[in-house]
Amino acid sequence: MAEGETESPGPKKRGPYISSVTSRSVNLIIRGVVLFFIGVFLALVLNLLQIQRNVTLFPPDVIASIFSSAWWVPPCCGTASAVIGLLYPCIDRHLGEPHKFKREWSSVMRCVAVFVGINHASAKVDFDNNIQLSLTLAALSIGLWWTFDRSRTGFGLGVGIAFLATLVTQLLVYNGVYQYTSPDFLYVRSWLPCIFFAGGITMGNIGRQLAMLGTFQQAF
Repeated sequence: MAEGETESPGPKKRGPYISSVTSRSVNLIIRGVVLFFIGVFLALVLNLLQIQRNVTLFPPDVIASIFSSAWWVPPCCGTASAVIGLLYPCIDRHLGEPHKFKREWSSVMRCVAVFVGINHASAKVDFDNNIQLSLTLAALSIGLWWTFDRSRTGFGLGVGIAFLATLVTQLLVYNGVYQYTSPDFLYVRSWLPCIFFAGGITMGNIGRQLAMLGTFQQAF
């Protein structure tokens, strides 16, 4: 190039590292938004089952939707779903143990159906006492993990999610935000950790599937 000539201005191309980081960030945001709305939808449907059967009771002044649910329940469940769904594949990647068991959408949809069935059973099926119901739901929840997950990461995170979610629920009920009818595990029902465990496994499977889809698209 002769002296005095200047390069024509033009759009600067981003380096491969910046493009890769940007692509991962956009993919993470999209997955988080999808998981959030899935969690909101499931919260509305499943909470409706609990309220219709008088399993959970909210004060009349907080009922503010066509689904007869407190306004803060769907966004809280959506946020928790997004965190759980993003956490599962992240931990799989950091531990170097990619989850490959039944990685297809048909399996994920069956997992969601089983989770809804477990939640439905907690509200609809009548047992002689809460212990029988809790043991049944515990067996069903572990069966859900064995059928659709079978990973140590999934089981460990499911137990951790069940513990933390139950603790938060205990605090909410203790402070009068809402209440459970016939509590037999401090302020809540003894089968509640089983529901949280199954929900964690379900959202984890959805998050893993979305992560795998995003990785596939980035490869092309």
